[in-house]
Amino acid sequence: METNNISESGIPKRRALGKGLEELFSNDVIDYNTVEEQIVNETPKEEVVMLKLDELRSNPYQPRKNFDEVALQELADSIKEHGVIQPIIAKKSIKGYEIIAGERRVKASRMVGLTEIPAIVKDFTDQQMMEIALLENLQRENLSAIEEANAYKKLQETLILTQEELAKRLGKSRSHITNMLGLLSLPQNIQEKINNKEISMGHARVLSKLQDENQQQELAKKIVNDGISVRELEKLTMEPTIIKTNPQRKREEKNPQYVYLQSELSEKLGTKVVVKKNKIEISFVNDNDLNRLLEYMNIEVK
Repeated sequence: METNNISESGIPKRRALGKGLEELFSNDVIDYNTVEEQIVNETPKEEVVMLKLDELRSNPYQPRKNFDEVALQELADSIKEHGVIQPIIAKKSIKGYEIIAGERRVKASRMVGLTEIPAIVKDFTDQQMMEIALLENLQRENLSAIEEANAYKKLQETLILTQEELAKRLGKSRSHITNMLGLLSLPQNIQEKINNKEISMGHARVLSKLQDENQQQELAKKIVNDGISVRELEKLTMEPTIIKTNPQRKREEKNPQYVYLQSELSEKLGTKVVVKKNKIEISFVNDNDLNRLLEYMNIEVK
C-alpha cells in the first residue's frame, strides 16, 4: 500500500490542487460551485480527515463580517440531526488550519458543541484563497452591498486588474462592478446604514454619484427619516438649492443636463467625473487607474 501521502500523525500530507483545478483557476471566469465540487469529487474518502474546531481560523480574505443568525441556527439544527454532510476545505498554516470553504459549517458546528469537523486539506496560493472566499459568498450568500464592494476592491488591488478585467473574471457586468465600487466613496456612516439595510442599493447608487458630502449626508437622512423613493431622490439631486451648506455664500446652480452627463460619464469610466464651467474633470487614484482610463479612451501616450 502506498504511504507517500501520509504523515507520521496519520493525517494526509498537503497536496497541491491538481492539474484539473489549476486549469479551473486559469479560466477567464471561475464558478465557485465547480471548484468546490471538483475538489470534493477528486479527493479519495480516505483523505478526508477530522480536524479539531479549535485549530481552525477564518480565511483572512473572507469578505463576510456578519452572518445571518437565523440561517446559521437552521444550519446548526441540521448538523445536530444529520451531522456535517460535506467536508470543509482547509489549508495548513503555521498555527493550525485556515478555512478555505465552509466557514458557516464551522460556526454552526461550534454552536451545537462539536469538537471536530470533516475536512479536505489542500494547498492554495493567497490569490486562490481570496478568489474562493469571494466566490463562495457571492454565489452562495447574500453579502451586504458594502461587503461585496470591499471584496471586489481587495481582489482588484491584489490581482492588479482593471474593472473590466475584474468583471470578466467574476462573470459580472462592467457597470455592476463600477456601481459597487462607487459605494466605497460614501462616508462611513452612510456605508453603515447600507449595511444595516436602512438605505437600499438603489438609493446608495444615487448618493455615490454626488460630489458634495454634505448633500450626501442630508439626503441620507431624508431616505431614512422620510422614506423617499429612488425616483424622488434622483429628482432632489437635480435641485440646485437642496442643501444650503453656507447661508452667506450663493450656491452655484447646476445644469440638469450636466448632472445627467456627469452621472453617465462616472458610470462609463468607473471613476468620479465633474462637469462644470465648460470643463470636464476626471479623477484617478493612482498610475494604474490613470492607465486604465487612457486605455478605455483609446489614448496612447508615448
